[in-house]
Formats: sequence, C-alpha cells, structure tokens
Amino acid sequence: MLDLTSLDFAKGNGFVSVVTQDARSGQVLMIAFADREALEQTLTTGEMHYHSRTRGLWHKGATSGNVQRVVSLTADCDRDAILARVVSAGPACHTGAATCFGDGAAEELGELDETIASRRGADAGASYTAKLFADRNLRLKKIGEESSEFVTACADGDVARATEEAADLIYHALVALHAVGGSLDGVRDVLRARAR
Repeated sequence: MLDLTSLDFAKGNGFVSVVTQDARSGQVLMIAFADREALEQTLTTGEMHYHSRTRGLWHKGATSGNVQRVVSLTADCDRDAILARVVSAGPACHTGAATCFGDGAAEELGELDETIASRRGADAGASYTAKLFADRNLRLKKIGEESSEFVTACADGDVARATEEAADLIYHALVALHAVGGSLDGVRDVLRARAR
C-alpha cells in the first residue's frame, strides 16, 4: 500500500498533509495532517487516523462513528502529501456536513428537501408542490411518468435528457416521501448504514 519510509516527514516538521477523498464520488472530504504514528495506525486498522493540533493522535470517527475506511493511500510526487481515498460511514466535517468544503450536490438536495417540506400543508393552489401534496393519485402518477421517462432516456443513451429526468424523478420521489412522513435525512441515514 504505502511505504512510510519513503515519505518526507521532515519537510512538514514531522507531518505530511492528507487530502481525504470519497472513493466513490471523487469529492474532497477534508484536509488534515498525519505523523508517522497516525499513518501506522491507519495501515494497521484500515481506518483513517490523523494528527490533530489539539488532540494529538486522532482516529476519525472513534467518537461519532463516522469512520473512514481506507481504499487507497497514495503519496504525491514530493512524498510530503498523501491522497487518502476512503469510504465514509458518515459526514467528514465536525459541522455535520458531508465535507469540510460544502456538500455540493448534497447542498442542493438539502435545499430542495427544505423547500418541499415548507410547502406541505399549503393551499393546493399555492404551488405545484402543494398541488402534489393535496392529490395522492397525481403524486404517484408523476413518479411513474418520471421513472418511465428516465428509463427511456437511459435506454436511448441520451445523457442530457437522462440527467433532466433523474432530477425530475428525485423531486417527485422526495415529495412523495414527505407526503408519507419521510425526509431526505431518513434516506441519508439508510445510505450511511448501507455504506458501513
């Protein structure tokens, strides 16, 4: 995997920088420091360990459960930084965000989820979302339509249309989920549990 003897810890006063990346999405989760001890623990356990300026040796997720399972560790060309590709059991950021750099698509989904939740119980004429909440049959019909359109676009190999239909399907699925008392947070919990 990673040869610790080849790393240049001296350049960083005993530390190397670690860029931690989601192995599935490619999204950068966080940047931290590691000393030799942290990397030895990482290699031994298969889960990321870092060196915190305030806590010293730090096993990511030891308290929260949001451990990062190592997929690969790769040193950069100067041997003073490491790219850690991981599968996370939960958010990487102490704020609860998926990454320390904002959630990107997750932020947009979160905003959509909040907008949908805010329209539940509104007058059916107030918005399309409120209309869907008021009409169970319309809600379910739209999921079927959007699913069919998504499948067709995928079968046709039409990336642009498939992307648009996926967005429509996600929106309608979230409305239906909220209508039965669910939310995006519940979906995230299920996905985190499955990732473990």
